[in-house]
Amino acid sequence: MYLFIFFIIYFLLVFVLRSFLLWKKTKVIPLTFNKGDDAHGYNGKVFGIISLIELAVGSIYAFIPAWHKFLLPFWYLENDTLVYIGWALLILSLLFVWFAQSNMKESWRIGIDEENKSELVTNGFFAISRNPIFLGIMIANIGLFLVLPNAFTLLIIALSTVSINTQIRLEEEFLLKEFEEKYQDYKAKVRRWI
Repeated sequence: MYLFIFFIIYFLLVFVLRSFLLWKKTKVIPLTFNKGDDAHGYNGKVFGIISLIELAVGSIYAFIPAWHKFLLPFWYLENDTLVYIGWALLILSLLFVWFAQSNMKESWRIGIDEENKSELVTNGFFAISRNPIFLGIMIANIGLFLVLPNAFTLLIIALSTVSINTQIRLEEEFLLKEFEEKYQDYKAKVRRWI
């Protein structure tokens, strides 16, 4: 039950509240994935599927204990130490993502925004990673797997790894066109992950 509540809070804070605050301040809707069949639109759909899997897994563990076995648990990884490490990673992820979003201020988006101009953010967490929000999300996925080691939480890690790495490359291409030398200099100084 605690995990389900945590993920509702996580989603509300880093997606709903953050989106509302940005919209209220700038009138820009930060969700920018298109409905097209290109890589950007496809990634938006994959992110949606990952969110649904997370919600389903969390709901099953919270409300339908008899179905746990259908998630194909890795019983040999179920121990208190890994659960505590997983919870620490989940909480770290929430803080990490929240503060990285704060660093972005009005430039924060979910996807690539080609309509509204924004600033290139290179300070705060972005001085140590070009993708701290994605890094935080990957930390959350690993934490979820350690708390609930099963085939579906492992699938979440696999899908996220491919999808996030694809999205990063799409964003890098966009940022290079948008900011040219400024982004090239930033890219030379700061690594993609850490």
